[in-house]
Amino acid sequence: NASWNFEKKPYRLKFDKKQSPLGAPASAKKWTLISNHGDKTLMRNILAFEVSRRVGQPYTPFCHPVDLIINGEYRGCYQLCDQVEADEDRVPCEDGYLIEIDAYAWDEEVMFASASGIPVTIKHPDEDDITGAQQNFIADYFNKMEAAVFASNFTSETAGYRKYLDLDSFLKNFIVGEFAGNTDTYWSVYMYKDAADGKLYTGPIWDYDLAFENDLRTYPINNLSDYIYASRGSVASEAMRSMVSRIVKQDPAAKARLLELWTAARTEGGLDDLNEMVDELEVLLQESQELNFKRWKILNQYVHMNFQALGSYDKEVETVKKYIDGRLEKFDKLVRR
Repeated sequence: NASWNFEKKPYRLKFDKKQSPLGAPASAKKWTLISNHGDKTLMRNILAFEVSRRVGQPYTPFCHPVDLIINGEYRGCYQLCDQVEADEDRVPCEDGYLIEIDAYAWDEEVMFASASGIPVTIKHPDEDDITGAQQNFIADYFNKMEAAVFASNFTSETAGYRKYLDLDSFLKNFIVGEFAGNTDTYWSVYMYKDAADGKLYTGPIWDYDLAFENDLRTYPINNLSDYIYASRGSVASEAMRSMVSRIVKQDPAAKARLLELWTAARTEGGLDDLNEMVDELEVLLQESQELNFKRWKILNQYVHMNFQALGSYDKEVETVKKYIDGRLEKFDKLVRR
């Protein structure tokens, strides 16, 4: 929503027939071109998607950096991505539901507010196909999940919130948001239900251009004494904060599982070596970033939520690398306390 106000616009790309550009897993007509205008490294979303893969989320959007030319005019370095939609090789819920806990839900055609006031947009079935019965079903299911989180027996594996919510995908999404340092993790978060009798899965991740220390509201992240979602500057409804706290702080079994998933992501998933990918992306993007910042002369400007303007691409990338090194240590302490 905010990115449409930037001078470097995001776009949606629609082919006349389904295809898989640049080796994407999905074959589809609709794709997105993300501008990453407020991210002077042009790689934060790519890194976040990689964190999601290394954590082991069931589905992570495909992405690849591209140079965009429209009608002979160079528009900059963009990120070609899947569109977040229910489809084969995309969000696995063609026979179910895709929803978004969404601060902008009140502006959408098909939405509901939960019993505690959490705004939710229904993305699939879309506004042209969804029936009143389907809308009522998913709203009722979300409310049952929410009520179970706040119930006195919420830690019960059979009668508590696990009856409605897939715990592993919720915790993996939590790790991605908190490790990557996303201020908006619970301002906008997707969830999907793969069938009428399936649980709610959390994901896929999306919109991480303000992550990896790129947001004045939460800078410096590694100096915060608590998780980002519970700290100053983070954006979420109080009900959503409370739901997250009930799961990651007050459920002993969920806390233990969070540590297991984090440990596996560091060692088996390779998060400890994420800065190697930063180095690879810096090489890959070198010529593209030079062209981008000739087109958009913003290296010395504060854009969107930037807390600094270092004037150099190399220095911006170094900020990400220092953040990752510090976050590995700090998040490890937060998970273990």
